[in-house]
Amino acid sequence: MNPARLLLVIPCYNEEAILYRTYAKLNTYYNGIKEQGLIAEDSRICFVNDGSRDKTWQIIEELAAKDASVIGVGLSRNFGHQSAIMAGLEQHVNDYDCFITIDADLQDDINAITAMIEKHREGARIVYGVRSDRSSDSWFKRSTAEGFYVLMQKMGVPVVFNHADFRLMDQRVLKELGNFREINMFLRGIVPLIGFKNEKVFYSRLEREAGETKYPLSKMLLFAWNGITSFSTFPMRLVLYFGFVNFFIAMLIVVYILFSFLIGRTVPGWTSTMLPLTFFSGFNMMALGLIGEYIGKIYEEVKGRPRYIIEKIVNE
Repeated sequence: MNPARLLLVIPCYNEEAILYRTYAKLNTYYNGIKEQGLIAEDSRICFVNDGSRDKTWQIIEELAAKDASVIGVGLSRNFGHQSAIMAGLEQHVNDYDCFITIDADLQDDINAITAMIEKHREGARIVYGVRSDRSSDSWFKRSTAEGFYVLMQKMGVPVVFNHADFRLMDQRVLKELGNFREINMFLRGIVPLIGFKNEKVFYSRLEREAGETKYPLSKMLLFAWNGITSFSTFPMRLVLYFGFVNFFIAMLIVVYILFSFLIGRTVPGWTSTMLPLTFFSGFNMMALGLIGEYIGKIYEEVKGRPRYIIEKIVNE
């Protein structure tokens, strides 16, 4: 069996502090698996600059100038992590046999790539990199992350537990992925929808060597919310259920008021007026906001704007 042509796609946003180290590690590792015959000699590494404000793009151009195996894809502005991944993948869909995506900080263990390639050679079209444990995370991050996966699965979203965006896909899968044209991409949920034979490779997540995380709590929450609203209508159904509960409570209040009126115990009171009013009006505002979130996503999708715009490619 001939070794596959592999493209490694790495989205980058303000990664100047770690990019040289990332390239050095990947280059050494790539040369090693080429010598072992696991991948073809013309396999390459693609860095996608997602509108960085620091020197990330200059570093990518420098690396591409001295190493022909490095491709640089520069986006015209910051389009987001998922769009940057898609830009690197879709630009080269016809040029390689399989593709692996990994973040620039290399907290995902690159040594797992060997196992991914072996799974692919055995017939798997998708190989998910899955964290074996979260012992390196704080209690808060571990509990919220695991809670997110559980919540997504409960809502019917086919996510792989403890899998982020470290995965291998072959060319056939990537072409099918191209048929998913939504603007609000959530690859952790979309890729499992494609089907085909898939496998998992387990690894331990490493510490970040330099730079700062690009996913603080606020962005993690936004990412989770985007995933939920892009893949599940369960929150809206929950509003409907809660509406029925509210209606039932309101009917009980009406019965109580009528009964009090009939036996002559009606006493005008501020509390009995304001509590139901505050509760129901607050819930109505939440329901309207949730519906507005879904309508906003529909609005973004029907406009059909591009997910990304490529400004420049080096070493294509």
